[in-house]
Amino acid sequence: MSSGIRAMWMRGGTSKGGYFLKNELPADPAARDAFLLRVMGSPDPRQIDGLGGADPLTSKVAIVSQSQRPYVDVDYLFLQIFVDKPIVTDAQNCGNILAGIGPFAIERGLVSADDAETRVRIFMENTGQVAVATVKTPEGHVTYAGDARIDGVPGTAAPIPIVFKDTAGSSCGALLPTGSDVDRIDGVEATLIDNGMPCVVMAAADFGLSGTEIPAELNANGGLKARIESIRLKAGPLMNLGDVAEKSVPKMTLVSAAQAGGAISTRTFIPHVCHQAIGVLGAVSVATACLLKSGPAARIAKLQRARDMLISIEHPTGEFTVTASLDEAGNLAEAGVLRTARKLFDGLVYD
Repeated sequence: MSSGIRAMWMRGGTSKGGYFLKNELPADPAARDAFLLRVMGSPDPRQIDGLGGADPLTSKVAIVSQSQRPYVDVDYLFLQIFVDKPIVTDAQNCGNILAGIGPFAIERGLVSADDAETRVRIFMENTGQVAVATVKTPEGHVTYAGDARIDGVPGTAAPIPIVFKDTAGSSCGALLPTGSDVDRIDGVEATLIDNGMPCVVMAAADFGLSGTEIPAELNANGGLKARIESIRLKAGPLMNLGDVAEKSVPKMTLVSAAQAGGAISTRTFIPHVCHQAIGVLGAVSVATACLLKSGPAARIAKLQRARDMLISIEHPTGEFTVTASLDEAGNLAEAGVLRTARKLFDGLVYD
């Protein structure tokens, strides 16, 4: 690729990565993945020979194309580039990188901008679901400046509301792939749930934790990580994910009582490193677990149930608010989030 390939680097939510047009990347998946590993500098803990930020949250890629599907504008494939292994996986969605898809699609001319704001309908190829993002486009141009603030990101930016359509069971085939609110794995009660992101939700107290520990402390606890990984490996087949030894799902979330007025507090392993915040679709899955009749999250969460409600998911660097609409039976009908994004650079990248 001596001539380089166009790439736009963007912050999407609390993640960061490269955004590419599908037709500008190698058509062969193996060649594409080899190129992206070189671009990111993987495998290397520092990713010193690439653009990755030596963290799973900054080693991500979005591949976007014009959609041929009815009532959809663009198709979006998310790829997680492992930092220290030569692995590129499409086993999950990323709702943070998703926040940049609308602006990127407009900037690349895949979607025509309306005055004031533009709705971009996005098909998430990883799971076959649709999300609708609303992008600020005053006078027909994307703006990244605004007053919206999200925890985990300094400053403010233009708001990008995202509503998810039919995300239940997107990876596992069912919201609760085992058919139960609660399963017991290695003696620990867990909710195995997938509302856009496969998650195993467990009580921090069952691991002898308060749930207020900082990520660095949890990352240094080898015994804890080994115990969580043992549960994750057993949860994978139960969630119809098969052998997950080299997969980035399911995410492992420890929950405890909220400390700052939210519904619940979280510490999430993604899957081997404790997240400094929480992923977009991970937050949606945890919020959904809070609405179940039983389970660790349902037992701990403090909720004011209403037809339309806000569920504040606390995490190590703040909180993440999920908007939830309930149906007549009190079950989750639709979920949404507020994210922001910012274009960082646009140019050519080389392998």
